[in-house]
Amino acid sequence: MLKLAPYAATDETSRGRRYPEPKPAYRSEFQRDRDRIVHSAAFRRLEYKTQVFVNHEGDMFRTRLTHSLEVAQISRSIARILNLNEDLSETIALAHDLGHTPFGHAGQDALNACMQNYGGFEHNLQSLRTVDTLEQRYADFPGLNLTFEAREGILKHCSLRNAEKLGEIGQRFIKKQQPSLEAQLVNLADQIAYNNHDVDDGLRSELINLEQLQQIELFRTQYDEVIHRYPNLEGRRLIHEIIRRMINLQIIDLVETSQRNLEKLAAAGIDEIRAASRPQIGFSDAMRQTNLELKQFLRESLYSHYRVHRMTRKASRILQSLFDAFLNDPHLLNPEYQQHLHRLEEESGESGRARAVADYIAGMTDRYAITEYRRLFDPEELT
Repeated sequence: MLKLAPYAATDETSRGRRYPEPKPAYRSEFQRDRDRIVHSAAFRRLEYKTQVFVNHEGDMFRTRLTHSLEVAQISRSIARILNLNEDLSETIALAHDLGHTPFGHAGQDALNACMQNYGGFEHNLQSLRTVDTLEQRYADFPGLNLTFEAREGILKHCSLRNAEKLGEIGQRFIKKQQPSLEAQLVNLADQIAYNNHDVDDGLRSELINLEQLQQIELFRTQYDEVIHRYPNLEGRRLIHEIIRRMINLQIIDLVETSQRNLEKLAAAGIDEIRAASRPQIGFSDAMRQTNLELKQFLRESLYSHYRVHRMTRKASRILQSLFDAFLNDPHLLNPEYQQHLHRLEEESGESGRARAVADYIAGMTDRYAITEYRRLFDPEELT
């Protein structure tokens, strides 16, 4: 078994679970976390939640599920090289998108706008809410009862206002501390996965092309190298070869930069990682700038493309209409969510009522949101 670095997260240094449980017999605590996530309803629904393209636009585009698996693969690779906890890294990667709405970032923006008067909506908080409360599977506790370290990694960002409401899990935002190295590396593995795979999906959709991408340094350098080595390569094999090299280049930079940071810090344990003034897992300055160029290109050329914009406007209208309908008439909800709404309304009044509606909508897949919209607003859909 691989010997972990002294600053890696371990069962022995874990801050435990909200509801104490006996130790697992043949698994680590973080393996138990991972298994609970994989068996959750929220994880299964990721198959029909999208990144950029809506689910019905094609079977070959990334979904939140395929993205989460790709992040987990990258995270485990980096964790192994750095002698960090692979199981915790995989757990955080598989859980990090559980709170995402249907229709990608457009759905999150739409639901956040709906919730502006009720505390807002943020998918990281919703992911934590999903594993802490919304998943109902176990007799002894609500949620999945994950370890502190898994929950900490899921909550990548948090406002001070919200951190103050979250107890121990919110303290690092108040005290300006760092999460575990495993949480730090998943955050950057997420960026590597979605930037490079959005390039792939963008090319597959023909919304961007190779000529445009050759203006971007990270793509151009790998394109030139592949063409030089394989002058007759073309089509999907050419694109795959370029993108896999882009990913590899970023991972190597991340690993080598992080190794230098950790050697300089010389931390004896995880507490020193948490007390550090900045994250220790990161890219070099040159790679950060290169990645920023790629992100800006995707924002301007892919995410703002008129065809994507048309779909995101439709998605926004669907979620806004669903939210208003359910908030104004909770009897439109199924009985289970009516009970959930009444519980939250008793606890927090109108804000609780709105939060229950947001919980329902955030849990929808793309196609279920479209189906619900038709059921409510299409006169020909009477069931």
